[in-house]
Amino acid sequence: MALATGIGSMPGTDFTESLRVVLDTVGDLPFVPELPGRGIHAGMIGRTLSLLSGLEADLQPDGWRVGVGEGGDVRRARSLLAQDLDVAEELAQGHTGPLKIQVTGPLTLAATVERPRGDKMLADHGARREIGESLAEGLRGHVADVRRRFADADLVVQVDEPAIAAVLTGGIPTASGFSRHRSVHPPEADAILRTVVDAIVAGGARPVVHSCAPDVPVELLAGAGFTAIAFDLSLVRPDDVWAESFEKGVDLWFGVVPSTDAAASSDQDLAARVRTFLDRFGFDVEQHSDRLVVSPTCGLAGASPQWAARALTLAAAAAERLEG
Repeated sequence: MALATGIGSMPGTDFTESLRVVLDTVGDLPFVPELPGRGIHAGMIGRTLSLLSGLEADLQPDGWRVGVGEGGDVRRARSLLAQDLDVAEELAQGHTGPLKIQVTGPLTLAATVERPRGDKMLADHGARREIGESLAEGLRGHVADVRRRFADADLVVQVDEPAIAAVLTGGIPTASGFSRHRSVHPPEADAILRTVVDAIVAGGARPVVHSCAPDVPVELLAGAGFTAIAFDLSLVRPDDVWAESFEKGVDLWFGVVPSTDAAASSDQDLAARVRTFLDRFGFDVEQHSDRLVVSPTCGLAGASPQWAARALTLAAAAAERLEG
């Protein structure tokens, strides 16, 4: 059957309450939420930097930087993550079926985090490779920890790559802002992503990738080994590459519910958008419903708590309608 989930972030600062909302609305595919409202150490970048192995990070006036010693913010991020997992273990004790955690992908990290002497890690081939390897090694321990806590769950690791299209097309500005970093060619991007995917698979988890940006590089992501692609349906074109990847076994996670407060369409209308996309390629929705997931278009950190709960409820209702 089709399932529903959230992308990762939730509004507010109360993790326990956010997780309860998640379990009550998308309990068949729950996720461990991120609450960036608690501070920069609780956002997707800070949380992922706390997982890196062999690369110490610190928060500088101009943003996160690696190679300058471990700072208090990354220690705070690591502590918060451990606390959140303790709460999740208590509230979701005995959960069976899929359970999702999220990390920032290596290409987006490279486009966001600075080297010791400034400018993004994206600027240096060796630094790009290093951050991918560091993330992969850190994920091995993180996945093992989560699997220990949820022994009966099927662990899903969502790799968030919002900047991947800009990385591939040379769209990331340099520190001066007057020029752009050179594009990362697909073979190198593939190698970096594969390092992370391999670590996830080695831990017995399922690798899924999410990008709420236009021009999702479907062929690259499928080739790197991701078993599903989560995307904002309103931003993609129904090109044949989607059909080809789906036929090869890559599942589709449709972001159709607005991620900020809106006069939302009905769950019937949202389900119809998914059907229209698949109908273009001749795929029978009922036949493939177990390979479909419905979600908000992106994280819900910018929504009101009321809308966040409503958005997840709408996603679950739309997924149910895909059953027929």
